[in-house]
Amino acid sequence: MKNGLLFDTVAAVDGWRAIDDRVMGGVSSSRMVWDAARFAIFTGSVSLQNNGGFASVRLATNALATPDVRAYCLRVRGDGKRYKLNLRTDSGFDGVNYQATFAPPPGQWCDVTLTLGDFAPSFRGHAVPDAPTLEGARVCQVGLMIAEQQAGEFRLALESILIENQ
Repeated sequence: MKNGLLFDTVAAVDGWRAIDDRVMGGVSSSRMVWDAARFAIFTGSVSLQNNGGFASVRLATNALATPDVRAYCLRVRGDGKRYKLNLRTDSGFDGVNYQATFAPPPGQWCDVTLTLGDFAPSFRGHAVPDAPTLEGARVCQVGLMIAEQQAGEFRLALESILIENQ
């Protein structure tokens, strides 16, 4: 079995915390919940009010840290919207965030593979071209985000986020 995060028990959603545009006055909301069918759901609502427009959840974990990572493989069921997998290499609340965008088809389970090269450094939604290269061994936080003016309800189901080694 590959290493990573499995969402097959209710405990798998423990520790995930919402970090939504409320931190800057927005009104979007999100949460990570568990479904008894043995998967997690990143769900909520994005609002563009008060200059908002993003919702996210984050988990502090070393489960995705490995020096020889080639890619992160997600087993997801989407709703037709675009999402981002966020990785952080420090334990701080704010700072450089490495993001890779994916758009799974609505209503069907699929596998999404995001290589290290798919991740771009970002700080508060802006590119950081001089940031260090993402090092898989240093990943200590993982998150999911919806942004890019996608107002309304959203729902992304997840069975797993696994590491594919070189």
